[in-house]
Amino acid sequence: MAWRDGIKAFDAAIDVGMVWISNHGNDAFALLRGLLEGGFGAILWLLAEIPFWALSVMVGALGWRLLGWRFGAFATASLALCAALGLWTETIETLALVLSATTMAVLIGGGIGVFAGLSPRLARLLDPVLDLIQTLPPYLYLLPAIAFLGYGPATAILATFIVAVPPTVKLTALGISRTPTEFLELGAASGASGWQVFSKIRLPFALASIMAGVNQSLMMAFGMVVIAGIVGSGGLGQTIYASVRTLDIARSVDAAIAIVVLTIVLDRLSQTAARPQSFKTEPRA
Repeated sequence: MAWRDGIKAFDAAIDVGMVWISNHGNDAFALLRGLLEGGFGAILWLLAEIPFWALSVMVGALGWRLLGWRFGAFATASLALCAALGLWTETIETLALVLSATTMAVLIGGGIGVFAGLSPRLARLLDPVLDLIQTLPPYLYLLPAIAFLGYGPATAILATFIVAVPPTVKLTALGISRTPTEFLELGAASGASGWQVFSKIRLPFALASIMAGVNQSLMMAFGMVVIAGIVGSGGLGQTIYASVRTLDIARSVDAAIAIVVLTIVLDRLSQTAARPQSFKTEPRA
């Protein structure tokens, strides 16, 4: 039938296009792979140099400072549990993957979100693209990444970045676009420059929304990093994938527990940063 021939022609065109891109963009993909793996390696080296007990205490102290001593004790015990399960190396590999992808999502997605917040036309163009990215199955992003970058951490970071970037773009644009008009008018009346209006008015009002986007990107990254274990990314995701293949249920449960506690700790810490701060003023005498 004609429609079947059309589908076959479309599939053939996709295959030809993938081969052409791979052949002509080999140097660019090699550079991208080197940059992604270099950044991941630097973060992993830094985390690996810190003993597990020291990192546990540092995260616990941060949790105590932000959320109280109960959460600080929970955070310290959670990371110590990851080490007790014999999964400390996999835990810091997962953390390095998540931090690498989330940092890219925040830097690139935050910049795009700022422009989208200032330009309603750009926001309208981006919305269906971002919705499509969030709707498609996450596995789909692994296929072109494998084709262009091969197996390894670079593929996992790129696919995780694609999944994690929409919340940052959306919530950054939302925060920037909802700056109260009266404050913008006050800045203009005071003779503030465009940069001053952005840095001293728009950005402070948008900060809570931006941090909420960072929190959501972080959670999306955790979910994708586990899935990306099938491409040899290392970390807890690969441990779960290998355990499932060998029916080592106990090991997969241990890795799942480590992922859960790590996700909870980072989620609570980033949620605290997303909360709007209240400021108290002293009454004048």
